Amino acid sequence: MPEKQDSGTLFGVPYNFERPSVGRLLSAYWQPGKGMLVEKPFGIGYTLNLASWRSWIVLLVAAALLWQERGGTQESVDEEEEEPVEVIVDD
Repeated sequence: MPEKQDSGTLFGVPYNFERPSVGRLLSAYWQPGKGMLVEKPFGIGYTLNLASWRSWIVLLVAAALLWQERGGTQESVDEEEEEPVEVIVDD
């Protein structure tokens, strides 16, 4: 029986199941001169390259959306605590 490969590509998506070292983990997320997405040091797919300014924009947008979803400021919570609205439906 052939031995299974620990790394490679499947349908164009990279995978790597080799035991990661600390150096490989750190260098995988900081690769100057590469694009915004780089191969993950362990697992399937791609991850953000923190040496790219585009990755930082993606992280800021994700953080802003998360902040907005969780309520943002106290003012938005106060607005939702107004009196209930009665809805009348005629048939």
